[in-house]
Amino acid sequence: MKTFLFYLVIAISCVACKKSSSENEEVGTLPDVTLKTNVLVSGLVNPWEIVYGPDQFIWLTEKSGKISRLNPQTGAVSPLLTISEVRVNGEGGLLGMALHPDFATNPYVYVVYNYGTTYKGKVVRYTYSGGALNNPQILLDQIPAASIHNGSRLLINANKLFITTGDASDTSTPQNNTSISGKILRINLDGTIPADNPNRNSPIWTSGHRNPQGLVLVSSKIFSSEHGPDSDDEINVIEKGRNYGWPNVKGFCNEPNEQAFCTQNNIVEPLINWTPTIAPSGLTYYNSNYIPQFKNSLLLAVLKGSKLVQLKLDETQSRIVETKDFYVNSFGRLRAVCQSPEGKIYICTSNGSNDKIIEITK
Repeated sequence: MKTFLFYLVIAISCVACKKSSSENEEVGTLPDVTLKTNVLVSGLVNPWEIVYGPDQFIWLTEKSGKISRLNPQTGAVSPLLTISEVRVNGEGGLLGMALHPDFATNPYVYVVYNYGTTYKGKVVRYTYSGGALNNPQILLDQIPAASIHNGSRLLINANKLFITTGDASDTSTPQNNTSISGKILRINLDGTIPADNPNRNSPIWTSGHRNPQGLVLVSSKIFSSEHGPDSDDEINVIEKGRNYGWPNVKGFCNEPNEQAFCTQNNIVEPLINWTPTIAPSGLTYYNSNYIPQFKNSLLLAVLKGSKLVQLKLDETQSRIVETKDFYVNSFGRLRAVCQSPEGKIYICTSNGSNDKIIEITK
């Protein structure tokens, strides 16, 4: 009887050990961190992009057509331009923005916005001088647009401008390479088509996208966040000429009807997906020692999920190894995120009224 009880105790102990190990794996090992938040400015209406500029100001767009600069030391907002032809329609309006990487020599500001009664999008380059934006140059026009799924995040890498486009509520376009909808596009900074794009005289870099709203460079890789339908929000690594599956594939190639399509069409599977959906938007890459907790992580602004998500990368930046949520339901919907050279983090809300830009420090 004693022997039986002895083995029973060991068996129970081993079960408890396994359960504890499993729970630890589910929870993850990212440590808790105490952070401070400071609202720099409020009273904004649907800010869409925030960029920490080389002038140590935060450049921002608002969907109605406003472009401004925010002094993070004082909270003062200086208007630069209101683009009169911007037309807000549902999710559409003035959206993404990027600054030329050599801004001192080439003070160019790139924006993408929707306009017109036959709703379209365009990419326009402005020149910054004298505290204003002037000399608009259209780089790309006639981008299909709608009240939903307009993409519109911009990224400059190696003197090329990357532009995300959504399917503009037409699921026939992402797999159709005669349309620039549902794509990530790549053009030269003067609007011409790079000679090394996948297809001659085409700005299309990748296809099969539904609504990518985040784009960030990490070393030599470009990461994108993308809205799924009723399931399968995604983080993807963007690879030249590849297909990301929409509308034939949602998330991973794990359904029988998806697997054949994936094999035949060079489909890239996401690094991670979310079901139920969280509505992922702006992305940045954090590699500063200022907040060690976030080092070598993607930081993701989330709309429906109303939070900031840390996506910890492995050493090769090929996998997401852990995730952690911050500010869940604290500020509402979050649209964009950026970082100062010092390592401070900035997020903007997208609640439609009294929107804010918030500074996160240690």
